[in-house]
Amino acid sequence: MNGRKLEGKKIAVLVESEFVPGEIEAYRYGFAALGAEVHFMSRLWNQPSQTFVSDVEHAGNTPVTLEVNTDFQNINLDEYAAVIMAANYTSVRLRYFERPQGQPFSPDTVRSAPAVQFFARAMANPRIIKGALCHGLWILTPNPELLKGRKVICHEVMLADVLNCGAQYIPPDAENAGVVVDRDLVTGHTWHEVMPFILAIAQQIQALAT
Repeated sequence: MNGRKLEGKKIAVLVESEFVPGEIEAYRYGFAALGAEVHFMSRLWNQPSQTFVSDVEHAGNTPVTLEVNTDFQNINLDEYAAVIMAANYTSVRLRYFERPQGQPFSPDTVRSAPAVQFFARAMANPRIIKGALCHGLWILTPNPELLKGRKVICHEVMLADVLNCGAQYIPPDAENAGVVVDRDLVTGHTWHEVMPFILAIAQQIQALAT
C-alpha cells in the first residue's frame, strides 16, 4: 500500500472484547498508510474509556488489550467515510441490549441494541462505506431488510443467518480473494482477508469521491 489516497478521510471501527489483534493492527497501519484517520470506538457505558481484551486464540495464548475512549453514540456519523464492524465475536457482544422491565419480551427487542441501531443508520447512508469481516454481519441480522438482496461473503458459521435475511452469498474463490463488494457494502470471508478488505473499502471511498 502506498500513496495517501484517503487523505482527510475518517474510518470508524467498532470493537469489543474478543477482537483479533492482527486485524486491529492492519486497520491502524493500513488505513494510516493511505492517509486516513482510524477511530476505534465502542459502547462505553457512560465511562470515559473501556479496555477490551483480545481473543487468546489469535494472540498466542496471551491476551492483548485495546483501550477505547470514543463512544459511537456520541459521534457525528456523517463525518466518516467508512464504518467497519470488526471480526470474530465483537458483533455478538455489541448486540447486547437491556431487556425492558415489565414488558413482554420480543425477538425484535434486539433491534434496540445501540450498536445495531448505529450500523442501521450507517446502512441508510449510501455515502458511507460499510464493512464487515468474518462474523461481522451479525450486527445487521436483527434488521434482515438491510441485507435482503445484497451480495455478501462471511464466515460459514453464520451462512444460515445471512441467507435467512435474504442476502446472496458469494463463496470465496481465486477471483474475489475472499472479499465481496456490493456498492456501499464490503464484506470479507475471515479476518485473514483483512488486507484486500482494506483495499476494497479504500477503492469504494475513492469511487464515491469521483
